[in-house]
Amino acid sequence: MPDGRLIAGLRLAFTTFTILPLRAGRVDRPVAAVAMALAPMVGAALGIPLAALLIGTAAAGPALVAGALTVAAGALLTRGLHLDGLADTVDALGSYRSGPGALEIMKKPDVGPFGVAAIVLVLLIQAGALAALPDRPWPAVVAGVVAATAAGRLAVSWACRRGIPAARPEGLGALVAGTVNRPTLVVATAAVAAMAVPAVPGRPWQGPLAVVAAIAVELLVLRHVVRRLGGITGDVLGASVEITATLVYLGLVLTG
Repeated sequence: MPDGRLIAGLRLAFTTFTILPLRAGRVDRPVAAVAMALAPMVGAALGIPLAALLIGTAAAGPALVAGALTVAAGALLTRGLHLDGLADTVDALGSYRSGPGALEIMKKPDVGPFGVAAIVLVLLIQAGALAALPDRPWPAVVAGVVAATAAGRLAVSWACRRGIPAARPEGLGALVAGTVNRPTLVVATAAVAAMAVPAVPGRPWQGPLAVVAAIAVELLVLRHVVRRLGGITGDVLGASVEITATLVYLGLVLTG
């Protein structure tokens, strides 16, 4: 891979998934392929300061407050785009429309009741799950937050795999759809699962299982979404991030 494409892809990955004000560079499908392949790495990098915030605030106050602050910081560091995508996607699915009708609902600036409910539930579940993590040794906390944050972006890589079309001829979905090959996905999934090994002390299998199970569930959701919409959009990618990260957090704490 030419160095120029790698650097441009890394820049695109960080500008897409974080608020880092990097200078816009080359943006085309080859660069998008690199960016979507590197998405889990960006998620892991984002998870480190979030884990530090969770540990620090939990030491100074109630764990639930620490969890809520960490969720808020995660939304701030991503401009809330993934939550917006979740709301738009759920509103479209809740309308029982398909194709252009559903896509038109996703383009509206307002948020419907389904979208509001989805955001509230996801934020509550994430905050509650994060509140349960500080009882563990700090390496486990870091591993859990990093793995969940990386897994959310891993879901984007899977959504951009070859064979999945874009729902629209323009937009982020059209740029990234079908750009990631399966060998890359296998390697990335194994890497994120490995990150989760220390997340549950005494149960090294639980973290990787949570990652793999979350991705499997998200793939089923994605299949339904693609059938309804005709492909992926930027909103669908945002929804994939939030759903998968939430499922990983649940997998880390429900039997932990």
